[in-house]
Amino acid sequence: MSDRILRRRRAAFAAGLATLGLAMGLAVPAEAARPTAYVALGDSYAAGVGGGSYQDLDCFRSENGYPAEADESKSVRLAANAACSGATIADVTTKQLERLNTGITLVTITAGGNDINSTAVLFTCVPDPASTQCAQAFGSAIAMIGQVEGRVVDMVEDVRAQAPEAKIVLTGYPYLFDPSNGRTPEEVAFMTNVNAAIAELNGAIARGAETSDAEFVDVTDEFADHAANSLVPWINGPGAGPIEAFHPNAAGYQAYHLALAAAEAYSTPTTP
Repeated sequence: MSDRILRRRRAAFAAGLATLGLAMGLAVPAEAARPTAYVALGDSYAAGVGGGSYQDLDCFRSENGYPAEADESKSVRLAANAACSGATIADVTTKQLERLNTGITLVTITAGGNDINSTAVLFTCVPDPASTQCAQAFGSAIAMIGQVEGRVVDMVEDVRAQAPEAKIVLTGYPYLFDPSNGRTPEEVAFMTNVNAAIAELNGAIARGAETSDAEFVDVTDEFADHAANSLVPWINGPGAGPIEAFHPNAAGYQAYHLALAAAEAYSTPTTP
């Protein structure tokens, strides 16, 4: 018997089974959907700094970061976590976009905090929130927030040029402190001001996302009652050291992942 005839008989047999299955009301398994091809971009929060179990000591990408959490799902395949500790929005566009391609269907980005020198503000102000140095650092950071929205728009355009089929999702940052747990009036005022600055930064990122037709996910609700100075912190305090301080711990990155999942960030439109 020729190979061609054999193939025809096999095809006819398979079609007959499918027809029989439909006639009997049995479900015929469909072809499995391809997992979402995912690339994470951004700064230390996207890399997973603070989560431990680091995969490298250059960018401190963590096995507990939210991109790695997403990769645990069968519906998501993490093609690359290109995020890196210390990255600014400009670093995302100049150093990380090479990991993108036309086959990527999801890109998440957490970036903007380093554009306002947030780390310098925190390590300057936490020891002495009433100092002149703190006031200067904080004032400089606030002034720089105004530049973030335009930078986000440009970044999203650059990402879309490299991955035109991708859903692009930007995240915000959690509030770092619970002012109600402050020990002195100066500390309470500082914590309140930091959270207000984070809200302003998140607003700039959200507006940039909206302008560029990207999505924005706010994570502040997920971190409620879990600030760095709370009873059950999901953010590392200053005692964690200069690398991990003021970054989420493993539980915090699970909260990031849950916020993204609740916003359906990991679901991509299907092609009809």
